[in-house]
Parts: sequence; C-alpha cells; structure tokens
Amino acid sequence: MYTGIDISTFRTGLNTGRTDHVLAIPANFIQYRPVPGVPAELNRFRVVFSQSQLEQAGQITCNRSHAYYDLCSVDGPTLLEPITSTLYALDPINSTQQPVWLKTRPYPRKWDKGAMCTVKELTLTSAPHSTKCKVTHNSPALVFSAEGYTGNFFHDFSDGFVPLFITINSLFYNQDVILVISDCNDLWWPQKPQLVFVIRKLDVGRAILNKNEVINAIEEVGFDVNVLDPTTTHTCMAKAFKLVHSSHAMLGVHGAGLTHMLFLRPRAVLVQVLPIGVHLPSNISFKGPAKNLGLEYMVYKVKTKERSLAEIYGTNDLVLENPDAYVNGNYSNMRVYMRTQNLKLDIVRFNRYLVKVYKEAKKFMDMENELSFLFGRPRQNSALL
Repeated sequence: MYTGIDISTFRTGLNTGRTDHVLAIPANFIQYRPVPGVPAELNRFRVVFSQSQLEQAGQITCNRSHAYYDLCSVDGPTLLEPITSTLYALDPINSTQQPVWLKTRPYPRKWDKGAMCTVKELTLTSAPHSTKCKVTHNSPALVFSAEGYTGNFFHDFSDGFVPLFITINSLFYNQDVILVISDCNDLWWPQKPQLVFVIRKLDVGRAILNKNEVINAIEEVGFDVNVLDPTTTHTCMAKAFKLVHSSHAMLGVHGAGLTHMLFLRPRAVLVQVLPIGVHLPSNISFKGPAKNLGLEYMVYKVKTKERSLAEIYGTNDLVLENPDAYVNGNYSNMRVYMRTQNLKLDIVRFNRYLVKVYKEAKKFMDMENELSFLFGRPRQNSALL
C-alpha cells in the first residue's frame, strides 16, 4: 500500500517536465485501510494494493491487480517528454542493466474498451535520454487523462474529480501536487491571461489619474484584470502571493508595489510604467532583478503630455527637459519626480502597447498550459512544449 512518498522536485522545460516522483493514474478506489495520523474522514479513501500482477523494475512500478485501473509510478527523479508521451526515470538504480519499458493508460475504466481506446498510452522507462529541463517545481506529479467519457457531467466526477480526490488524499496527503493532464480538451483551458494591476494612492505620488480608463483598456485587449492595492489593510501577504503567482502579467507605475514581482512565475510578464526622472532607480530596482528572475520585462515610457509635471512647470522647464541636470546629485530634488508627479496615460497610445503585452502574456499562458496539461492536444497558435 502506498501511504506517502518522499518527493522534492518537479521540473519542466521547453520540451520536458521533471519530478522526483511521478504517479500515473487516479482510480475509483473501493478498498481502504486506516493509516495513522490521517483524519478519519479521509481514511476511508485510502488505497490498498495487492502484490499480484505487480510489475517492478528499479524505480518504476506498475500494479495492475485492480479491476478498474493500473497504478504506475516512478519513484525518483523523473523527466516528462510530452512529444512522445514518455516518462524517463533519471539516475536509475540499475543503470547498467537493460532499460525497462512499461506502458499504461491513465484512466480508471480499464475494463471498458470503448473508453480506453481514446486514452493516450504513456510509456515509463529507465532508458537514457538527451533532453534537458529548465524549470523546477517542489511537488510530486500526478498524471491522468481527460479523455474517455469525460465531458459528460457524471463521468467528469466519477472518472475525474472523485478519483483525483481519492488518489491525492491517499498518496499525497497534505502535499501540493502538480496535475499533469493527458488528452486535455478546451474545457480545461483558461480563456484569458490574468493581469495584476498594481495601483498607487494619489497622496504618495506617481498615481495613475485615469486608472478606470486604464483598467477598461486592459480588459478590452483581452486580459482578466485584478487590481492590487498594497496599501490597503486587507491585502495580506498570503492573498497578494496567491493573486500575483497565479497571474501571467503584472503592470504598475515604478514604485515599491512592483516588488510583488517576486511572486511572479518565470516567463511571466512585468510591465513597468516609467515616469520621467526615475530611469536609474527603475533599472536597478526592477529591470535587472526581473531578468534575473526569468521574467519578460517590458517598460512603458510616458510622454510629456501624460505627465502632470507638464502642467506645473511647462514643457520647456529643466525639470522636464533634463531631469539629471535638475537633480544634479541632490536626492532631495528627486522628490519632484517621486512624490509630486502623477500620470494620465494616453489611452490610445497605451492600448497599442497593451497589444504587445497581451501577446507576451498569452505566449506564457499557452506555454504554461502545455506544461500543466503536458500530454494534451496542442491548441491552435500555442507553443507545443
């Protein structure tokens, strides 16, 4: 019986995924056995395995004793290759022996030929490979198929959600799990890339005066927009992390709020709206770190007519003509740029720029979907990873 597995890494790259353990197939479990330390309401969902019909070769195991499903696992570092639907056991225990190859279809109706014939077959092997990984997740991976009879509401639960719930609570209790969906259909894909719009209060400077128009423009270009105000008391760290980490892009004016970029995932888009006079701190604080974090860094430089300083000083004043000369090493003069100026974005110009932002965010979303639904059908205009 599997009661938990020591797992530390799950890595995905341009054509691969890697995990320290991968498990293929959720199932409709009937038998159970209580496990110490697990709540009673979950113990009735624990899995019991028979040792009959057990195929095992080093790190790779397939138990085929159940009437409804096969349960196969790779116990150790594992690389997922979506093009060939192959899971490679890395650093196999018996690396000098002949490689093993096991096949399985990750769907819990193995007696039903009509359902199983539509489910893509996966290969588990200890054979060598030449593909490299680039991204790491610190969670186990669970592979299952969204083919068969899914798409029917009853079977979505009986063959999908309920088996997933049982499998995760049985084998990965109290752990985060990466769900790897084979044979994915469009119902599983998000419709819009998510963008977090970090706003600033008027009294702290560098606020966007026409923020409602900006939000409308962001939505019209195709984003699902979430507004983040770091100064509000109800914006706790956990909520901010959840909001930003699940997003494909973040946009805001240069300022402390953009530090939330630390919560973005690699290849997400960071858009810094850049007022006049702050180019040096913007590069040091956000441009360089964003690239080090693996983010797609973009900058929207405001024009003269988009700055409130033009109304105060005039377009020919030294404040606008040559900020470096105006500051001249005296940081107190920076207050004009940091605290006094606000912005009113040119919506027509900004909208043209948003199209570029959307393109990059959509690219990341498609890539993420291909990695999350690693063996699914590629969508039109999406990258096959």
